[in-house]
Amino acid sequence: MYPIVEFLTGVLFVLTFYTFGVTLPAFKFLVFGCLLIILIVTDLRVRLLPDAVNWFGFGLALAFATKIPPGGFHDIWVRDRPSHPMLTGVLEALLGAAFGSLVLWGAAALYKLVRRREGMGMGDVKMMAMVGAFLGVRSAFLTILLGTLVGSVVGLTTITCLFLFGWNRELAERAHRRGLGSANALRWMIASQYQLPLGTFLGIAALVVVYALPRFGFPWYLRSVVLTR
Repeated sequence: MYPIVEFLTGVLFVLTFYTFGVTLPAFKFLVFGCLLIILIVTDLRVRLLPDAVNWFGFGLALAFATKIPPGGFHDIWVRDRPSHPMLTGVLEALLGAAFGSLVLWGAAALYKLVRRREGMGMGDVKMMAMVGAFLGVRSAFLTILLGTLVGSVVGLTTITCLFLFGWNRELAERAHRRGLGSANALRWMIASQYQLPLGTFLGIAALVVVYALPRFGFPWYLRSVVLTR
């Protein structure tokens, strides 16, 4: 995995230069991308999103927001009102962090209420606080939308493949012989317990929002940075 991570980091540097040129936004999104690579790989390998990365990134996002606002809030709510750009940028970052983290926290609480078990760790909530602080409310929403969509598709595909290829078949057959249910139903239940790291998909989605979606005109405030540099 080491050479793959090094290669992808190099690709990120090239893509950032190609997208933003030699600018302050380029530095901001380069730092953001490197933090995401750490979180993507760590969550994939050990199912952990370290606080040392999430909170450090959150602090950097607030610092960057004083010079490069995440966008969205100022144009919608205070378009005709005088405001201090630095304070407005920090406010946009804080609102993005609150939105991203609270949406995931609410989803986790609802999942636990319905399924009676944990479905998401607080690391994902803290990660989205960092992502929201870097990108703002609208891009945080897009990140959650894309990340959960891709994660759901990959998760269902993975579970189906595990079932079809007989993952833990012996365990299901032993349970079947003890009268706990049909073998196929038990195999599907066991396969459905397999968990994929949501943080990995959220990180990939955030990179897509920054580097891919602006090329298609959305989100519009990132598109203006990418296409008019």
